Amino acid sequence: MFKLFTGRAARLGAAAFVALFALASCATAPETGRQQFIMIDPAQEAQMGFQAFSQLKQKKPFITTGKDAETVRRVGQRIARVAPVPHAKWEFVLFKDDSPNAFALPGGKVGINSGILKIAKNEAGLATIMGHEVAHVVARHGAERASQTMGLQVLGVIADAALAQKAPGARQGVMQAYGLGAQVGVLLPYSRIHELEADELGILYMARAGYDPAEAVDFWQRFADYNRQRGGKPPEFLSTHPLDERRIAQLRAMLPRAQAEYAKASRS
Repeated sequence: MFKLFTGRAARLGAAAFVALFALASCATAPETGRQQFIMIDPAQEAQMGFQAFSQLKQKKPFITTGKDAETVRRVGQRIARVAPVPHAKWEFVLFKDDSPNAFALPGGKVGINSGILKIAKNEAGLATIMGHEVAHVVARHGAERASQTMGLQVLGVIADAALAQKAPGARQGVMQAYGLGAQVGVLLPYSRIHELEADELGILYMARAGYDPAEAVDFWQRFADYNRQRGGKPPEFLSTHPLDERRIAQLRAMLPRAQAEYAKASRS
């Protein structure tokens, strides 16, 4: 009886998840038209970002005055004006952190580490970073990642239930393989897709905000040099980010379209 119920429950659960996936996957990324799997309401997503950013600012030191902090805010707001997001409360914060990094949270919360400014070098370089991070918010990459994780967890529960009558060792082995496959086969590839998509949108946003998009290529070349000096990066299939060379090639291919947007912005 238990075995029959478990199998039926697993099948019903799988069917329900497939139906949920079909409904949730109707979201479309802006500009690129990529289909997305998103199960989180935009207002809820924004609220989660507000809360997480507030907590982060309580733990991590940040800079509010001086030329660098003012530049971060000014460039960020210029980018945000050409990339409207429902429920956004844009905030651009310069964190006191020597690691060359930046990040974005849902709802328009963007953090820039002070260590990346030396690679940015100028406002257009900073606009490259800002455009990329704003693009993550516009394309709702945070909600998409969270939805993918939830979906994989549900499928994991269904698979585990279906294996309930298997020997413990076999069941554990299958679930470990599932976890590794989900990470390497789904989550990491989509993370790289998100990064490339943010590059593609970001170069358009910086151009529309009046920054020369050619600087995006120069910035990523400088960043690639920085990575090489520190021993390079892991193989792409094990990384959350694409190889620098791949990013640079995509940005070069995007330049004609971005330059056209830059020309229109310069005339207006």
